[in-house]
Amino acid sequence: MSNSDNNTPISEFGKYGLINHITGGIRPGNKSTVTGIGDDAAVIDSGRNLTLVSTDLFLEGIHFNLIYTPMKHLGYKAVIRAISDIYAMNGTPGQVLISLGISSRFSVEQIEELYEGIGLACGKYKVDLAGGDTTSSLTGLTIGVTAVGFAEKNKIIKRDGAKPNDLICVTGDFGAAFMGLQLLERERKLFQKEKITQPDLSGYEYVIGRQLKPDFPAAVLNELGSEGIIPNSMTDVTEGLASDLLQICKLSGTGCRIYYSKIPIDYETSKLAEEFNIDPMTPALNGGEDYELL
Repeated sequence: MSNSDNNTPISEFGKYGLINHITGGIRPGNKSTVTGIGDDAAVIDSGRNLTLVSTDLFLEGIHFNLIYTPMKHLGYKAVIRAISDIYAMNGTPGQVLISLGISSRFSVEQIEELYEGIGLACGKYKVDLAGGDTTSSLTGLTIGVTAVGFAEKNKIIKRDGAKPNDLICVTGDFGAAFMGLQLLERERKLFQKEKITQPDLSGYEYVIGRQLKPDFPAAVLNELGSEGIIPNSMTDVTEGLASDLLQICKLSGTGCRIYYSKIPIDYETSKLAEEFNIDPMTPALNGGEDYELL
């Protein structure tokens, strides 16, 4: 074992810094690997089209809290997060594979509810549940989702294609999912402290929905395609608008200029942020889990 006094805390690197650090020396060795680590999905040349593969991991206590997250919503959201990476490269998702680590505290009925949500998302976005794996867990629930899709060779969009004077565009609005999480966490703490009855969350259905059961603006890609528009660069906003935009700039070798007044924020998000004494721009830029296109 290494000397712990000389070990570097992961927090000093952050998510993207750690990925870059541990994968910086990795180079694809197969000619079929078009794009490896560093984009929304791996790109594999499978002949006529390109195959896109992406994977996401959900850990109980890190990515979700089952005190306020229905299993059905969790299954739905897990699929959305995975297929958003395929859409972000201008691809079409076709299959998902679901792997579960399940502790003994879960019942068959709860897992059925989880898969009901998975099935609803697959049906809405025309994706097949094509396999996976299931094993026991000592630490709650773990969900791994691998998404597979395809893209035409001349229409794939990567993070590293941004150019000077490009217009920065987004779909939807930002910060709602983060504020929904803050609201749910506040009510959870009140419930555990005061043992109150069911909290009254009326008036905040939008932000709660954006946190618990998000959707993805897949139709926008069809509209762009019908107009013959192929963006130079694109990604899905899952880590936060600022973080994901900086990733595009870093990989493309560009800078960017954004105007606060142009960043779309829903009224409900702004209202709740003010309740928490938070500048609405903070969750809009840094909240994450927006599942919008940039």
